[in-house]
Amino acid sequence: MAQCPPRLRPLRLIGDKAFDSDGLDKRLLSQGVKLISPHRAGRLWANYTQDARELRRYKRRWKIQRLFAWLHNSRRLVTRYEYHLCNYLGFLHLAAALILLRYL
Repeated sequence: MAQCPPRLRPLRLIGDKAFDSDGLDKRLLSQGVKLISPHRAGRLWANYTQDARELRRYKRRWKIQRLFAWLHNSRRLVTRYEYHLCNYLGFLHLAAALILLRYL
């Protein structure tokens, strides 16, 4: 995040339970990024930093993970056989169109 230009830096970062760390949370807050992740099982109740409103965003995270899982069914995208970016983006668009047609 430190290397990312400020105008491209996200406002929120959504991660799983492995991201739940006070140190990481403080570092991201100093850069203006809010960390959203569920708490680990062993975390003390007094140190909770998330509330239910923010964790609603985490619940929708599965949609993005599902999309990447569907895109990984396209072997050509996973291994990136294409040298030129425009060819790779063309195959990415083709795979996205096939996913869309499958679920219409």
